[in-house]
Amino acid sequence: MKKIFFGLLAFVSLSTQAQTADEVIQKYAKAMGGLDNFNKVKTAKMSGTVSAQGMDLPVTIQIINGKAMRSDVEVMGQSVTTSYKDGKGWKINPFAGAATATDATAPELSDMKTQSSLASQLMDYKARGCKVELQGQEDVSGAKAYKIKLTEADNKETTYYVDATSFMAVKVVGKRNLMGQDMEIETYLNDPKEFGGVKFNTAIVQKSGGQTFQEIHFDKVELNVPVDEKIFDKQ
Repeated sequence: MKKIFFGLLAFVSLSTQAQTADEVIQKYAKAMGGLDNFNKVKTAKMSGTVSAQGMDLPVTIQIINGKAMRSDVEVMGQSVTTSYKDGKGWKINPFAGAATATDATAPELSDMKTQSSLASQLMDYKARGCKVELQGQEDVSGAKAYKIKLTEADNKETTYYVDATSFMAVKVVGKRNLMGQDMEIETYLNDPKEFGGVKFNTAIVQKSGGQTFQEIHFDKVELNVPVDEKIFDKQ
């Protein structure tokens, strides 16, 4: 009888935690403009600057929502490009010995696929086959934030921090493959602005080992603009 009782308690506890995680995610989605509104956006084009190694570099990102993405960063007259469409991806980086298009690695493809959707994984976790776990609260930049671990079907884990007052995501922590190495990256999401009824963070700071290695600022976000599908094909 005791085993049954404690089993029921455990079930109730897990159910409550799952519901609480869902409540936080629902409030986060609402604060961002709503998942339905993100899904209504067909294309996006974002432009701004990437600040890294003392340089401010122009960047343009073009997305066909849920299907394709392409990022172009101009560096000293040359372009560093990553592109993805329908499960296939490629990259050009003349500063890493890849002056012509080479196929993306499996970890890079995973990141590109995530970036091809305008709604975050957390907002749309059920449809993407992910699991979530609420892990309490932590301070982020002096404010309380809900800590939610998201686990993908391949067991890749990402931790989201959602501000306890505004319900905006303020920090994301996860491993990324950079230059052939798996690194834990902290991404700080700042300056959210509304475009066409949905919000995008227009200032992003990325850190590794406590050191800032990249800042991204978007000064222009255009939604539902023409995007030529051919630009995503391997060159």
